Amino acid sequence: MPPDAARLAEQLAPASTVLLTVECQRGVVGPDSALPELAAAARASGALTNIARLVAAAHDAGVQVLHAVAERRPDGRGASRNARLFKAAERLPVQQITGSTAVRIAEPIPVSRDDLVVRRLHGLSPIAGTDVDALLRNFGCRTLVVTGVSANVAIPNAVFDAVNLGYTAVVPADAIAGVPADYTPAMVRNTLALVATVTTTEDVLTSWQRPRRGR
Repeated sequence: MPPDAARLAEQLAPASTVLLTVECQRGVVGPDSALPELAAAARASGALTNIARLVAAAHDAGVQVLHAVAERRPDGRGASRNARLFKAAERLPVQQITGSTAVRIAEPIPVSRDDLVVRRLHGLSPIAGTDVDALLRNFGCRTLVVTGVSANVAIPNAVFDAVNLGYTAVVPADAIAGVPADYTPAMVRNTLALVATVTTTEDVLTSWQRPRRGR
């Protein structure tokens, strides 16, 4: 096994790895998205399909899956309003309202009864200010595989938070998306590659399909 493949396989040991999907909800990447340009990028790039493949493989390999969903109460109570992004989101025609179809996990991503869905009402990160860190520690997580949207905001936030909390972050670069489309590879190359293991969906799938010692 090549050294890089062996290192990745070690990082991705199922017992100590968690797969995180970020904002892969119908109101963000689905056909009725509040952000149609981002939804189109996630689908056209193949990122959404790759996320679905990774989630299915995680289920088969015994890797815990967490789905991080951004939502808001109908009355907006608790929502952040300290950035232009939040104010713009309040005016979008599709709202990510708690309990609505907009906050359900988007097709074709499979959801198992063992998956956990972590919901946040505020902020930019799926980790900071949520239950994710405590859940990761309870699962014995050492490596967090980060997938989803957007490469503009939530994905780098998730990676930075994971690294700051002591986790190894792994990013399948073809399983994240942002806008414009050419921004994503530039951000991965110039930012995420400095702090995370950048890989591909195929390499993650290969690592999870390898026979493990003791089996």
